[in-house]
Amino acid sequence: MEDLKLELKEKIIDALNLVDMTPADIEDDAPIFMEGLGLDSIDALELMLLMEKNYGIRLSNPAEGKQVFKSINAMVEYINANRTK
Repeated sequence: MEDLKLELKEKIIDALNLVDMTPADIEDDAPIFMEGLGLDSIDALELMLLMEKNYGIRLSNPAEGKQVFKSINAMVEYINANRTK
């Protein structure tokens, strides 16, 4: 699970072009949007593409996305339960 967390953090940094950030800067339980990483709705689309491309997960329900993108830990749990790649 720790390997997936590190991989996911690296992919988020790359996908969102967070050049001044390292995986260590992203807390596992910190909110991803607003006060956490400060991401917005455009970033949410990028995260959805990242999930589909890398893990075969397609989110179609916006309410589901709010739970999935709550934190790195929430994303990892969802990926582990639903990945097809």
